[in-house]
Amino acid sequence: MNNIKSYFFKGLLYIVPVAALVWVIVKSYTVLNSIIGDFLPENMKYLGIIILLIIITAFGYLGSVIITSPIKIFFRKLLEKAPLLKTIYSSVQDLMNTFVGDKKGFSNPVLVKVYENSTIERIGFITNEDVESLNIASGKVLVYLPHSYAISGQLFVVETKYIKSIDKSSAEVMKLIISGGVTEIDE
Repeated sequence: MNNIKSYFFKGLLYIVPVAALVWVIVKSYTVLNSIIGDFLPENMKYLGIIILLIIITAFGYLGSVIITSPIKIFFRKLLEKAPLLKTIYSSVQDLMNTFVGDKKGFSNPVLVKVYENSTIERIGFITNEDVESLNIASGKVLVYLPHSYAISGQLFVVETKYIKSIDKSSAEVMKLIISGGVTEIDE
């Protein structure tokens, strides 16, 4: 019974925004057609759809220019006055872009041997193979080791001889790590 209730509420979460969007579009089309319908010849009744698409696009443009741009400019100026906040914000922004943006930083899942004379290994991701710009000797890479049940982790400089590649998708490996190992990886 709890599963049915859970699925019902999840269904509402998916249906309500879509239904509201469809309702707004249909209602807007009906109102627009009632306004301009008398002025259009019979063979051009579908011009209302094109006009509605133009109006929606114009609202999107105006929203991004009038609302989003000034907020971004104000926020950037605020960050310039607080260097520590700027560092934290830019780091979090880079991390989020790694997960959902164009820059896929967690594309190489690996096993990392923790100690030379130990059998303990941790799962992580190579985030940068070019560490010479940090004056770190060649043969080492940066490996991010995420924590389970958190969005935090640690960054280590690891010799490549202690790293083994994992032949699974980054998304599946990240899910496994975040879940504390309870999620099953698809074959």
